[in-house]
Amino acid sequence: MLKRARIIADFQFGQGSGQALFLDDTTYSLSKTKRVRQLFSGDVRIATVRARDGLLTIGMFGARRLYDYLPSERLRVMVSDEAAPYVAKGGTAFARHVVQVDPEIRAGEEILVVDEEGRLIATGKVLLSPQEMLDLSRGPAVMVREGAEEVKKEKEKRKTTNT
Repeated sequence: MLKRARIIADFQFGQGSGQALFLDDTTYSLSKTKRVRQLFSGDVRIATVRARDGLLTIGMFGARRLYDYLPSERLRVMVSDEAAPYVAKGGTAFARHVVQVDPEIRAGEEILVVDEEGRLIATGKVLLSPQEMLDLSRGPAVMVREGAEEVKKEKEKRKTTNT
């Protein structure tokens, strides 16, 4: 099962991404139809396999692993510092705030959202082509799935309930 997840990741994010995302200690949960549904590192979700097309949606933990593995421009959309706090909280990244974008991405792909200093702030799904993101001054560019601030708040909540 882990081998299959790595193959999907290599196809979706580039060669070697599967090994970077899913280390040997990765566990998984199965759907009712006995297919891999979610992949975890401990109790933290790395990615989910979409039933619709068999591709992955990544959580912030998986996004961090991809961010560390991929070249600095790959699969990234850079948003302005003005919009970064909103996006980091899980808000949609709008086209007018897109500063730079990987020209290789396509609408519908899972990507990493970074601020102007290149720090990872969110992960999500691209809604526009790279050129549209740069040319348009209105409308959503990236539907954010999970922001870094959301993860930080969830961790803090877990700490307070466990102590």
